[in-house]
Amino acid sequence: MRAVQRWFTDRPYVTDLALGGGLTLLDVVTVLDRSPQPGVLGVALWGAQTVPLLWRRTRPRTVLAAMTCLYVVFQALSPIPGKIPGPFLLMLGVYALARHAPVRASLPGTLLCLACVLTADALTAHWQTPSLGSLEPISATTFVFFFGLAWTLGYGSRRLRAEQELNARQAVLAERARIARDLHDVVAHHVSAIAVQARAAQDVMPDDPSLAAEGVDLIARTADTALVEMRRLLGLLSPRERELVPEPSLGHVDRLVGAAETAGCRVTYESDVRPGSAPLSTGLGVSAYRIVQEALTNVVKHAGGVDVRVSVRGDDSRLVIEVENDPGPAGHRSPAPGSGRGLLGIRERVAAFDGVLEAGPRGDGGWRLRAVLCARAVHPAEAGA
Repeated sequence: MRAVQRWFTDRPYVTDLALGGGLTLLDVVTVLDRSPQPGVLGVALWGAQTVPLLWRRTRPRTVLAAMTCLYVVFQALSPIPGKIPGPFLLMLGVYALARHAPVRASLPGTLLCLACVLTADALTAHWQTPSLGSLEPISATTFVFFFGLAWTLGYGSRRLRAEQELNARQAVLAERARIARDLHDVVAHHVSAIAVQARAAQDVMPDDPSLAAEGVDLIARTADTALVEMRRLLGLLSPRERELVPEPSLGHVDRLVGAAETAGCRVTYESDVRPGSAPLSTGLGVSAYRIVQEALTNVVKHAGGVDVRVSVRGDDSRLVIEVENDPGPAGHRSPAPGSGRGLLGIRERVAAFDGVLEAGPRGDGGWRLRAVLCARAVHPAEAGA
């Protein structure tokens, strides 16, 4: 059923053709079954009442105007004795106008249609007296009620569609921001490591070519890792590759530690959190990994080969991440000036888990980052799962 619904959703003209053409055919068959049989003009005018519905999505104002004119002409000519159009066909036009046109057009258009219909009925004296089981219009109140109902339903459907589109756009923007943030973390981390390794290889090349070759090999492996992570973020990995390259979590922090040590840092890592255990959900684990990654990237970029202490501790209520580094050596220069996006990305990740971030210089010239993430907060990506 979902496949059928999707097929019709992707082809709205089929629905319009079925509605307009089906109602027209039904009207013609119904009126031809009368005795005595009406004339050609009567059949044509009666069947034409629903033909404009073929364009109800693309030209809703024109559709309602055409249906109103056809109604007035039929009432004025009265080509089929005893046959009077009811409000129900016009309700489809009113609904289409409220559904596909803004309020500033649909509301005046509906009121104008109502005024024309009531005037035509009053001038042609086609009001009917109530009869049991009859759905024919009997008063102006009947038209007002059905037109109001049709407009309300159409307007509500339009509002619902607008909210769905807005939510979809916000979801796309949020996903783009997430990908941009993760790409920044991946690229900044690995490129910083590559820059440091390249300089080290350049320095030792004249005296120890074999050591320089090891540095080049590390550069190649770092670049390969960066490419794999970027492909994962962009959704380009095959199912088999996703199995071989799992999503990063605190269980993979040793990779970050190894990359930082390769760049010359001396890293001490402590953790009392087991990957996959409570309160470490998937979203929390990925965010914690990215925070450690960005913190170590900043150390490598701005301080160079210094002592670094990484601590990850958690309980049932929160996860605490601390990264501290000693001041950089004199004369150290960063591979490239920072953009500020890294710290901004960390703040966004912490805020997503109702956490608190403290980041700033220490008294001795080093740097300290402390992020507290609430374990029970629901990350937006998990809320939609």
